[in-house]
Amino acid sequence: MLSQRAKDLFEKLDLPYPPVAIKLHFSQPEGVPRTERKLTLCQYLKEAQDGGKRFFITKEDESCVGKMVLGMVPKPPLAASGQVGFDFGVFRTQAANARIYNLITTLVPGAHNFVEFCPLSQCDFYPDLLLIVAKVSQADIIMRASSFISGDLWETKSTHVMSCAWLYAYPYVSGKINCCITGMHHGLKRRKLYPEGLHMISIPYQKLDEVITALDQMDWELLACREDEMSKAILSERMANWEKMSPDPVPKE
Repeated sequence: MLSQRAKDLFEKLDLPYPPVAIKLHFSQPEGVPRTERKLTLCQYLKEAQDGGKRFFITKEDESCVGKMVLGMVPKPPLAASGQVGFDFGVFRTQAANARIYNLITTLVPGAHNFVEFCPLSQCDFYPDLLLIVAKVSQADIIMRASSFISGDLWETKSTHVMSCAWLYAYPYVSGKINCCITGMHHGLKRRKLYPEGLHMISIPYQKLDEVITALDQMDWELLACREDEMSKAILSERMANWEKMSPDPVPKE
């Protein structure tokens, strides 16, 4: 279960949309209502943000390829043949689209039959994934937090189609934070869910504690980016010390 301190840290970011906690279930979660709408997986994220309500979905509720990504149904032969992406004009050939179905991450068939969406403020469980939509300045803080302790590289993977594979299945399986940019993915763009240029960040459970700890410990505004005179003086003193420590010219990152 996430602490109130963790929730407060994400609240402090003042994100344009509330973070949403995701829990994958084999059996139906108790005390959680089922969605009343048939939508795509990417639309359910926005539904949780806009409605501020907790709910779960099943394969019968999801109307796109999200249920395939989550392992609820097999890969649909027509789509997997590449015909759909070719007809949409996303790929020059069917083969180019068909290749994507061999490259995307999908979950184990039948292992996750219910997907719970919960605004972070209401979350009383430890999320499998935490989905965040952020402006660049906010994404900068979150991504720095992802490497502040571990030094992990920032790695992003995505394709123009099936962004849900990269926001749900890939982070869950890989244990790596992943990021997509709004306006660059077919389903999100055609449905006009978000303004262009926002970062959609998926934090899997494997990295969540680290990010929370880093947000609590690190400076959100870096010393070299501050404009006050005290910060400039501290930075100048530290840079002068570098020159004393090193016989070679010190790069100013």
